[in-house]
Amino acid sequence: QVQLVESGGGLVQAGGSLRLSCVASGSIASISVMGWYRQAPGKQRELVATIISGGTTNYADSVKGRFTISRDSAKNTVSLQMNSLTPEDTGVYYCNTKGSTSPWRRAYDAWGQGTQVTVSS
Repeated sequence: QVQLVESGGGLVQAGGSLRLSCVASGSIASISVMGWYRQAPGKQRELVATIISGGTTNYADSVKGRFTISRDSAKNTVSLQMNSLTPEDTGVYYCNTKGSTSPWRRAYDAWGQGTQVTVSS
């Protein structure tokens, strides 16, 4: 099993910054992709940013230039630096990782419990 623990959410004023972090633990053999998704009230969960094992990143258009995703492969952690936040960034942010578990290299797709980000106007 793979467990994800997120931290760093909170309340911030528009224009402010927050940094989210996520640590993956458990029977992890490899991690192919780590990412962040968010869900606003009344809306579907959407991709925010992902980073693959080679370091290539992908961002939603709405966060390009404001958010930066980074990864520490040695520590199985992924972070999301969020700058110039707007009320539209409010939602529950979920960490996600995909990879394989040990010892049998079975594929997994794990989600964190979510962390609330609230941006006030």
